[in-house]
Amino acid sequence: MSNRPETNKQSCPVYKKCGGCQLQNLSYPEQLEFKQRKVEKLLKRFCIVEKIIGMKTPYHYRNKVQAAFYTDKKGKIISGVYQSGSHHVVGIDSCQTEDVIADKIIVAVRKLLPSFRMTTYNEDTGKGFLRHILVKRGFATNQIMLVLVTGTPVFPSKNNFVKAILKQFPEITTIVQNINPYRTNLVLGDNQKVLYGKGYIEDILCGCRFRISPKSFYQINPVQTEVLYGKAIEFANLKGNEIVLDTYCGIGTIGIIAAKNGAGNVIGAELNGDAVRDAIVNARANNLKNIRFYKADAGEFMREAADEDEKPDVVFMDPPRAGSDRKFLDSLIKMSPKKVVYVSCNPETLARDLAYLTQNSPYKAQKIQPVDMFPHTAHIETVVLMSKK
Repeated sequence: MSNRPETNKQSCPVYKKCGGCQLQNLSYPEQLEFKQRKVEKLLKRFCIVEKIIGMKTPYHYRNKVQAAFYTDKKGKIISGVYQSGSHHVVGIDSCQTEDVIADKIIVAVRKLLPSFRMTTYNEDTGKGFLRHILVKRGFATNQIMLVLVTGTPVFPSKNNFVKAILKQFPEITTIVQNINPYRTNLVLGDNQKVLYGKGYIEDILCGCRFRISPKSFYQINPVQTEVLYGKAIEFANLKGNEIVLDTYCGIGTIGIIAAKNGAGNVIGAELNGDAVRDAIVNARANNLKNIRFYKADAGEFMREAADEDEKPDVVFMDPPRAGSDRKFLDSLIKMSPKKVVYVSCNPETLARDLAYLTQNSPYKAQKIQPVDMFPHTAHIETVVLMSKK
């Protein structure tokens, strides 16, 4: 069997309306070339950029699928995604990047709404019941979570609705109602009720088990996440006695994988309280005694650790798209670990942060490895190893 990545399937019918897949006009090999050139243009001044690692089958890779709901002037209920840069809902029943089962569940829920007299939320009036649906599936465990985001806590006929959707999809392992009554761009609210099951699912990544709750962050493409995190652990080259910091740690994925693959002691920092709770559970589920987590802003945590003269050997950093702030980077320089492994989801902010570190510290980029986590989109993930000159 050939290891060459597949070329594109038939083009998506809503490609131009949706805007989610910016590169679908290119074949998949052409997309990889485009991304390679972009990373090289931004980062080759720091060191050689390795060849981007693509997917063999770059379709239906998203393990988290989100849908907005809207009722048009004729009373027809539409489910789909917001058009890029707007709040206009583009109707979608299936998507080439989304999990097939998740798409089918969303369509089934939409078809059930009229029979249960459930209305959709209206952003202009602030009234209505169903705002969004979120489906998460553990690809390794096949556990499925259905999250119904509602504008009000009152859920008429909820027991019958749960029975109806489970009759069609008995493989759903948990159903959660998340309540978001505010006029906000945030999809999920602060309060939720478990309607069926445990309120979370689990998945296996790099040989470790992880609990995923409705609000916790988990990488969307598990196939390429194993590649990405595998490279991060490879770059760290752990020998067994290192002190490791996992900053912006989410539910503890990188730190837990490091703790299981050679790190002496791991400390994780994450601002999201739900994610920290999941991280602690995940460490226990993997029988790890050499890792602990703190609920803290990554920059504040780093500054306090630097002030207390903490001396880690390796720092993993996996910041959001905006990259790191000066507070974090200055603390990193003061802390002076032997190695920094930077996992980035935005090559522009990565280039900015690498420039700051190389100009203000003895650190130098040693390896740069792009990974295609989101085929057909313009997003690029990159792992960088930095060590002292």
